[in-house]
Amino acid sequence: MTTSEKRTFTVPTKADVSATNQGIFDNLHKMIGFVPNLYAYFAKNETALADYLTLQNRKSTLRAKEREIINLVTSQVNDCRYCQSAHTVFGKMNGFTEEEVLEIRKGSAAFDSKLDALVKFTFSVVENRGRATEESKEAFFAAGYTEANMIDVVIVVGDKTISNYIHNLTNFEIDWPLAEQI
Repeated sequence: MTTSEKRTFTVPTKADVSATNQGIFDNLHKMIGFVPNLYAYFAKNETALADYLTLQNRKSTLRAKEREIINLVTSQVNDCRYCQSAHTVFGKMNGFTEEEVLEIRKGSAAFDSKLDALVKFTFSVVENRGRATEESKEAFFAAGYTEANMIDVVIVVGDKTISNYIHNLTNFEIDWPLAEQI
């Protein structure tokens, strides 16, 4: 391959992955009706898919709706169209309207002051690589969030950054309804 040629990354099928990962594919198919390309790609590595799902499904002090905010914001800042698309679907499943999802991705949640503080804090964390502004930190805590919540925000940011980077490196097909570009 010459330096001018672009590497193509492929998503493995169930037949291409280990027996352990095939079992995870079966579980994913039962849970969500298909195996998203992101999860399938993780299965190219023997342990990465199980490890990633364990991280993603860990217990948290944050509600599912709050975790979706973090997923949407992180994916927006990291410019990952795959995860923006997937989490638009999950955001709606967690009760956000299309308009609210777009507002969150743009950096606010005027419809809810506590969630607005979370959006702004998450933006600051991701944009500043963990060095959130004092203003965003204080607003986060003033909104009622705790230090335990802050730890969980960072863990969700880390989880989503992993998947953002995998897709941004590989650019495999997006198998979710395409999120609006903003």
